[in-house]
Amino acid sequence: MTKVLVIEDDPGILRTVADNLRFEKYDVITAVDGETAYVLQQQQQPDLIVLDLMLPRMSGLELCRKLRAEDVQVPVLVLTARGEEADRVLGLDIGADDYVIKPFSVPELMARVRALLRRSSSGLAATLTFGDVEVDFRRHVAVRGGRAIEMTRKEFALLRFLASREDAVVTRDELLNKVWGLEAYPLTRTVDTHVAGLRAKLEADPARPTYIQTVHGVGYKFVPDRRP
Repeated sequence: MTKVLVIEDDPGILRTVADNLRFEKYDVITAVDGETAYVLQQQQQPDLIVLDLMLPRMSGLELCRKLRAEDVQVPVLVLTARGEEADRVLGLDIGADDYVIKPFSVPELMARVRALLRRSSSGLAATLTFGDVEVDFRRHVAVRGGRAIEMTRKEFALLRFLASREDAVVTRDELLNKVWGLEAYPLTRTVDTHVAGLRAKLEADPARPTYIQTVHGVGYKFVPDRRP
């Protein structure tokens, strides 16, 4: 059963979120402060975290930052009353995957939970090899020519999705939807910037890419090795 950790110090909101998740047949774990949530995350290994930002003992921002610093890659859905653009950007920049503003629509919250779980599902390949590059998506490790490559979480997610659709053209809008999800601020140029970063790290000649190819006016496609 899919396990969701809900971290919220408002009893009414915590009950509403937990009850609706249970109704959707999720296994729900709850915490009302950041330190307890950190311990539960280590013990329970949830598939998704729903995280309030204004928490006692350790704020949601501190908790998310700590998890990402420890390379914990569980999807994080921030649920908060702090709806200013700067707050949303900060939350996403420190490693949150989506952002819901209070007061919220329960059906929308459940839809966002399902979307995040789909994007993190194990249906995508756990490893990828092409050229002199080897990528382990579960461990977030990439090696090229025997040397480790530093890649961001979004670069791993983007490469994994492109590779899952090998030889198929993927539009920029689809990449925004599948990789960035329901985040509000990314634009199509965000995709282009991340693709350029991937090429710089993975392609022998980023200006004439072999694997991550541009389909002009449409988007991109991943072309695997054509070895006999």
